[in-house]
Amino acid sequence: MNSILSDNSMVLIDLSPDSKPIGCKWMFKKKYNIDSSIQTFKAILVVKDFTQKKGVDYFDTYFPVIRITSIRVLFALTSIYKLYVYPMDVKNDFFKWRFKG
Repeated sequence: MNSILSDNSMVLIDLSPDSKPIGCKWMFKKKYNIDSSIQTFKAILVVKDFTQKKGVDYFDTYFPVIRITSIRVLFALTSIYKLYVYPMDVKNDFFKWRFKG
């Protein structure tokens, strides 16, 4: 949560009096090694969005997807402007690129 807030990807606001909060549920999973020993434990918080009704609780939906054509344009621009693209590991679920001229 701190990572998302520090990136300014989300702003917390108070719930309006005529709204109801959406429920959520933790999903837990074990990741195994080849020898069947446990490598890591994973957890994700999933929103119970089936309780919402379109037009009542929300109007638009957005899903962060990148198309292959967008990636090709990105690499074409880096080639034209002689920039370097560095891959980086991000600790949250947001897609980031870093450029150096």
